[in-house]
Amino acid sequence: MKAKQLSVFLENKSGRLTEVTEALGAAGINLSAMSIADNSDFGILRCIVSDPDKAYKVLKEAHFAVKITDVIGFVCPNTSGSLSVVLKHLSDHDVFIEYMYSFANGNVAHVVIRPTDLDACERILEEKKVELMADSDLYQL
Repeated sequence: MKAKQLSVFLENKSGRLTEVTEALGAAGINLSAMSIADNSDFGILRCIVSDPDKAYKVLKEAHFAVKITDVIGFVCPNTSGSLSVVLKHLSDHDVFIEYMYSFANGNVAHVVIRPTDLDACERILEEKKVELMADSDLYQL
């Protein structure tokens, strides 16, 4: 099941991440998951939020470069090798993953991926009985 993720371009300077989190917090938007990839000049904050459409509007109004991207969330056991089993299903079908981030909570791990072919990825995961997360569940973690 596809979910919306925000990607926010951030200059590498003190306070920019704080400005994003303050804008979202002031609008009553909760961060469920996030990842930051950076180089020497800028970073990209990728995040799952409680209300992606509202967050997009709030961040645009605050003059951030932001876009919404579809991703897929799934759950797997928080045990050694569980993630590799799921990823093998995808690689066996030539589904390329652009990026991924995850977090564990007790006995389960929640994983967010951005495959190049969302529909094929979703179909394969469903066929392999991988527990997909509904967008509403992902937004409320």
